[in-house]
Amino acid sequence: MPIEDSQQSSALPQRRRVLLTGASSGIGQQAALLLQRDGHRLTLPCRDQATASATRQRLLVSSPADLHTPVCDLADLESIEHCAAELLARGEPIDSLVLNAGLQDSGAPEPRRSAQGYELTIAVNHLGHQALAMRLIPLLERSEDPRVVITASEVHDPGSPGGRGGQPAGLGDLAGLRAGAGFSMVDGRTPFNADKAYKDSKLCNLLFALELARCLDRWGTAMPVLAWSPGLVIPRSSGGFFRTSRRHNEWGQRLFALVARDLLHLTATPQQAGALLAELATAPAYGHPGFSYHCNRLIGPGRLRFEPAEPSPEAQDGALAAALWSASAQLVGLAAISGHPC
Repeated sequence: MPIEDSQQSSALPQRRRVLLTGASSGIGQQAALLLQRDGHRLTLPCRDQATASATRQRLLVSSPADLHTPVCDLADLESIEHCAAELLARGEPIDSLVLNAGLQDSGAPEPRRSAQGYELTIAVNHLGHQALAMRLIPLLERSEDPRVVITASEVHDPGSPGGRGGQPAGLGDLAGLRAGAGFSMVDGRTPFNADKAYKDSKLCNLLFALELARCLDRWGTAMPVLAWSPGLVIPRSSGGFFRTSRRHNEWGQRLFALVARDLLHLTATPQQAGALLAELATAPAYGHPGFSYHCNRLIGPGRLRFEPAEPSPEAQDGALAAALWSASAQLVGLAAISGHPC
């Protein structure tokens, strides 16, 4: 299935120091394999030691690599703090901070909780990544050519094909998030809906990227902050992105995969999406400072085009982005750090 990429560049990327979350499976794993092949220095935080060991073994099986796999559970702020402290003590600059890990729990009847009691989808997809990014800004500032890449999704947009089904994304006035531990939905009003929680988390990703870019610009350290949508990716293996939600509706997921992937050809493969992620992390074509959003958009059966796109109107709301940043920083314990840019 061809992917038409309007951002291809003939310039070869220099070897970079890349921190990538979500490298144990799916598109993150495919991106890590490509980055390793091209000689980039990789730091791949994993949720526990068993996952770190398996990820390391998988990547080292073909060739030696400059590889670091610290434990960093995005569902536990203490684990994130420990990982960030280790990385800061090492002092190695980060050229590309790639926040890619994600959780989708569609079909779950009740919210699951992070170690600190936050709804798990938002905790992993948004709060954990904001906590990690805020702590690692000093390592980005040590790079001569830093950038941040954030994996979002078209489903953040109620006007997109994926965003129209079911309840749409919408954060309201953040009443649930502001309430702290025990909230079920960010807006504080909607009864728990796992599919909407995922859509909301992807909207948070866009707003976080927007505010991070503005924050860094105000601080005088402007850098590219690239949010992107990989399109619909359904692997043939039992792992990958849908591994969690598959537990709630295995046969429904199988039927959906058969129709979307095999009959209608609406999906990208993990290898194709992983290649796009690796390119976003390293290619000079994506080195322009400031916020941008790119989408791997379906333009016909079996055809995807990767191109700049406009996020939803809510994802472009600067006041909401600032409010989300502030409320999230409070929850992750980073609201007031002396000398911190944001």
